[in-house]
Amino acid sequence: MPVCQNCHQKWTWKQTFKKSFTLDNGMYCPYCEKKQYITRATRLRSALILFLPITLLNIWNLSFGPSMIILYIWILLIPLVIGLYPFWVELSNTEKTN
Repeated sequence: MPVCQNCHQKWTWKQTFKKSFTLDNGMYCPYCEKKQYITRATRLRSALILFLPITLLNIWNLSFGPSMIILYIWILLIPLVIGLYPFWVELSNTEKTN
């Protein structure tokens, strides 16, 4: 779970999940109300975790043809990724864009 870099309070799964759906780049800490930003490493990890299964499943489809197995894999992977996302979030006090 992420830890606020300002007050060092650990966020709950529910708080992290809710704050992840904001349109702003930053998320306000539920304890100290200071703005926190997702780190670059977290953004890269999230992109990898999202694009790797898509790529592998598309290669499977191209190699072996479409099948119902792929549909079942998607049905299992989507909730798994959504449920695990708050566990790999890391926060920073500053926004680093590169």
